[in-house]
Amino acid sequence: MAPCGADSALFKDIFGAEKMREIFSDEMLVQRWLDVEAALAEAEAELGLIPMGAASEIRRKANLDFIDLSALKKGIDVTGHPIVPLIRLLERACEGDSGKYIHWGATTQDIMDSAVVLQIRDAYEVILGQLSSLDQIMCELARKYRDTVMAGRTHGQHALPVTFGFKVAVWVEEMRRHMQRLEESKKRVLVGQFAGAAGTLASLGENAERVQKLLMHKLGLGVSKIAWHNSRDGIAEFVLILAMIAATAGKIANEVVALQKTEVAELEEPFSLGNTVGSSTMPHKRNPMMSEGLIATAHMVKFTALAAIDGMGHEHERDMRRWAMEWDFIPRVCIMTSGVLDRLSFVLKGLVVKPERMMQNLMLLKGLINSEEVMLEIAKFIGRQEAHEVIYEDSMKVYEEDKPFRTVLLEDPRVSNHLDEETITRLLDPRSYTGLAGRSVDKVVGEKE
Repeated sequence: MAPCGADSALFKDIFGAEKMREIFSDEMLVQRWLDVEAALAEAEAELGLIPMGAASEIRRKANLDFIDLSALKKGIDVTGHPIVPLIRLLERACEGDSGKYIHWGATTQDIMDSAVVLQIRDAYEVILGQLSSLDQIMCELARKYRDTVMAGRTHGQHALPVTFGFKVAVWVEEMRRHMQRLEESKKRVLVGQFAGAAGTLASLGENAERVQKLLMHKLGLGVSKIAWHNSRDGIAEFVLILAMIAATAGKIANEVVALQKTEVAELEEPFSLGNTVGSSTMPHKRNPMMSEGLIATAHMVKFTALAAIDGMGHEHERDMRRWAMEWDFIPRVCIMTSGVLDRLSFVLKGLVVKPERMMQNLMLLKGLINSEEVMLEIAKFIGRQEAHEVIYEDSMKVYEEDKPFRTVLLEDPRVSNHLDEETITRLLDPRSYTGLAGRSVDKVVGEKE
């Protein structure tokens, strides 16, 4: 059995997504280390610090084809160090004395930090692409069900009528804010690291800043004004945004689960007849297992975000006690968040919406879902506070005497003296009291085509 779900051959597609696993694979990690070493050599050669021929050879051999990963693993086991064994293997691969110029002026964390930022940059594009696709799916749902009336629920109880399109449009806007957060955070997160042993880059003397700027230009990363070896707020910000994305996705999936309950039955996640099995012992079950798995993964992303916050507590100029946590939680958070978005897109794209059931459920309280509208109408005659008392008493009768709200209102002279039967009937139509629901959908996703 694999040590965690995201790595399991059996469960990996429940807890993650393949594209993100590729980005954070061992092979890609080592290649990113090599990319940074090669770019560093090229920058230093262009500035005359090392021979141009050496930089060219380092670039040519800075490829996984020339690195024995099993030998690298043995080297890491022996030295307890990630980069030194890699430098040794790369040096052996280089012809002549080119290898002796590898890692000139750098420290291990420079290479590893810049490499992980390159991986995170790739992760940004995957996540933003998934969010864009999800946005299209949700917008289509919101437009299609713009005017499909359903019970709005507060505290788990029927509150006022809303529309399903309105509910989805709220999800759309929340996810769009996450997309904005991701885009805005790039300038703080996608920043490379090249600062030397204690952050001062003393190893390169007066050439330090020139090498730093040219290296980051070659990598396509931002240049930090000062070392961030012990400032992990950028990593924490990125992880926390992913946690927020996962939290929103989990909330949406939980809504599907809640509205798929047998007693509610307003939604149903995609079901493949003859393939999807809900239970090993109850053949009738159609469980929302895709959504449930998504929620479980979203929880794990949220819990992992705490490690990113704790990871900000570095001591002095550099410290491995918290930094090493990133080697584990950054890949997992990215892989799991990507998996969450994949599953949510699948669920919502094939979501079964049941407008007839929504309308049936609206009537469960025998008209009480429009109590506010009735109260405000009668308030025009007797004042708001007295109207609240009157409609409260009549509402409780509906519960206690199991009568239709319409009947109770007509029997109450405090109401019927001011509102005729036709008006009361009109006021109790839930389709008449959805307020700005439709217009809100239009503002978020545009009008129906």
